[in-house]
Amino acid sequence: METKEQLLGHLKEIEKWEDDQKGLFFWEKIGRIPFKILDKLTPAFIQKKIGILLDELGSFIQSGGKYLTQKNGILKKVQHHVPNETVSSIDDMKKVPINVMNLVGEDLKKNRGKVATVQGATTGFGGIFTLAVDIPVLLGLSLKTLQEIAIAYGYDPTDREERIFIVKCLQFASADIVGKQAILNELSGYYNRSMAPAEMMSKLQGWREVVYTYRDHFGLKKLLQMVPVAGMIFGAYTNRSMVKDIAETGIMLYQKRRILERLETDSNLKLEEGTQG
Repeated sequence: METKEQLLGHLKEIEKWEDDQKGLFFWEKIGRIPFKILDKLTPAFIQKKIGILLDELGSFIQSGGKYLTQKNGILKKVQHHVPNETVSSIDDMKKVPINVMNLVGEDLKKNRGKVATVQGATTGFGGIFTLAVDIPVLLGLSLKTLQEIAIAYGYDPTDREERIFIVKCLQFASADIVGKQAILNELSGYYNRSMAPAEMMSKLQGWREVVYTYRDHFGLKKLLQMVPVAGMIFGAYTNRSMVKDIAETGIMLYQKRRILERLETDSNLKLEEGTQG
């Protein structure tokens, strides 16, 4: 297990990353314009897909839906890095060194980025006509990626509380500067357990907010994917970039939770030792 100094070092890196996320470029503000145009051109076409996303996201939080991932594959990946330890459950994962968790998380980010590249090229081939198909498929890949990262850091996505946290990670990756700051403030209460899961649920303000934020995030990044054939190139690049951003968000936010919990455990142990002494 890491020393307190090592954990604080990891925490400092995460806090630097959080500060970097608070920046906002001008093109991100106008990134919603292409989808406003899309809504006017093909309202029924897009709105039908948005309705599906709302249902799927609600189903995911309530029961995991069709997106609930298997733990065994991730546990095997971790076991490979710690051959002298037994890693056969989520509880075993909680004891794995942070460095190993990070290695598995980075591996997942790389592999899911490759999957997103292929998927983006495929749906980008038809331009605007396949763009609506790309949205729910990418949402599913994002949810599965975040679940796998949750497992890598010792959290069980079969727990409804974790699925709420996963949606917050998804929302954070898609938010603007104001949204990111608000979510970080919400999560600070989540980390120190002053916020109950029910409160976190209410902070989502309904599935529609999350889904529209997620969709609008495509914006400018997806504009050139609307061109048939040429959209393959842009689709492959933008999907890869988006999934990697989402994976990085999951790695950082879950790593922070694990570090804070270990620091809290370390403090409690020292307190108990001092009492016994």
